[in-house]
Amino acid sequence: MSEWQKSDWRAKPRVQMPDYTDAAELAAVEGQLSKYPPLVFAGEARKLKRALGAASRGEAFLLQGGDCAESFDQFSANAIRDTFKVMLQMAMVLTYGAKVPVVKVGRMAGQFAKPRSAPTEVVDGVELPSYRGDIINELAFTPQARIPDPKKMLQAYTQAAATLNLLRAFSTGGYADVHQVHSWTLGFAEGEKAERYRDMANRISDTLDFMTAAGITADATHALQTVDFYTSHEALLLEYEEALTRLDSTSGKWLAGSGHMVWIGDRTRQPDGAHVEFARGVLNPIGLKCGPSTTAEDLKVLMAKLNPQNEAGRLTLIARFGAGKVAEHLPRLIKAVQEEGANVVWVCDPMHGNTIKSSTGFKTRPFEAVLSEVREFFAVHKAHGTVPGGVHFEMTGADVTECTGGVRAVTDEDLSSRYHTACDPRLNASQSLELAFLVAEELSALRAERAQAAAS
Repeated sequence: MSEWQKSDWRAKPRVQMPDYTDAAELAAVEGQLSKYPPLVFAGEARKLKRALGAASRGEAFLLQGGDCAESFDQFSANAIRDTFKVMLQMAMVLTYGAKVPVVKVGRMAGQFAKPRSAPTEVVDGVELPSYRGDIINELAFTPQARIPDPKKMLQAYTQAAATLNLLRAFSTGGYADVHQVHSWTLGFAEGEKAERYRDMANRISDTLDFMTAAGITADATHALQTVDFYTSHEALLLEYEEALTRLDSTSGKWLAGSGHMVWIGDRTRQPDGAHVEFARGVLNPIGLKCGPSTTAEDLKVLMAKLNPQNEAGRLTLIARFGAGKVAEHLPRLIKAVQEEGANVVWVCDPMHGNTIKSSTGFKTRPFEAVLSEVREFFAVHKAHGTVPGGVHFEMTGADVTECTGGVRAVTDEDLSSRYHTACDPRLNASQSLELAFLVAEELSALRAERAQAAAS
């Protein structure tokens, strides 16, 4: 590890990255970024790694969620607040079900670049380079907009810094106080599920009232007034990642200063590729997306490269197969992990394998398919006696209509009314909470089974 340098990825094959036309401008931007303060700090990354280590043992649970791709145009304090608020609501539901701490990690403050299935796209017979996220080029379908612009990295850094500043204020400034539980309900929805949510909120409030009546002081309840909230993104644009990588003076190791946790996508996990080379050298927790094409041998090689010390909490495997396919693909990966005796956090991403085109022409994700993949993920882990350690969602606090279904029954015809995503369809606040209920039920059942097994 000591011989690794943050620029070593440049000698490796690169995929899903732009070819900048002005090398001098790119070098100037990288030089400027390399002087900026890191966005996160090594102590925070180590704390997250410890929390993920607990999740790998079933002593905590990871909730990872946020935008598919952050946008420059849609950036606002209200949007950050609303997504943070829904994640707190989801975490409260999950904590109640699992009876363990929920590790909260946003797809925020860095999720600007997107891998694409093709390098170009065709509209009305015109072919242009694909949109790769606001940190690289622009969504507008014009030749000029699609030229990669290195200066966008500076704008992404500024937005990420502002986002982190607000998240830190929300996390510690009283906004996240669990005593405000009733004000977080956001008028979730009418009907049975909303009633269950209100019932849970009331029971939590009763518990807090009891603690107050019992004389537990404000100092003792500090943990109920603040939360640890971490950021994560796919480490796709390696020029940006390298420029923000810093040497941690306390450990002598390199830190990816762009976010607390970074992950490698299903399209960029080549064992000898640039992205794996970069990720293996930083001290941050690393995520690895595992799709249907991930073989047991691939996974063994990648685990050895990315976590050679077999450190708990270092490596999170994010399974993304699609509804109906989990039982086909996940068992071979579980077996590979068991054969290696590897420490990993198993996480379900039920979003990326369930994207379809609606009858009205919009890219969408049926909510029932998302629910189904989560259920299958838990069922496979139950059958193998392994620990389901977390969930990974593309979601927003905004009242969008991008995924069909849910308690508000979004239809194909509804999609056009509030379809705001620049890339992939996201769950709205109501669908996110509904999904949290399902996961909480799965965790509660798992906890009951473990207690029964321990008693017998």
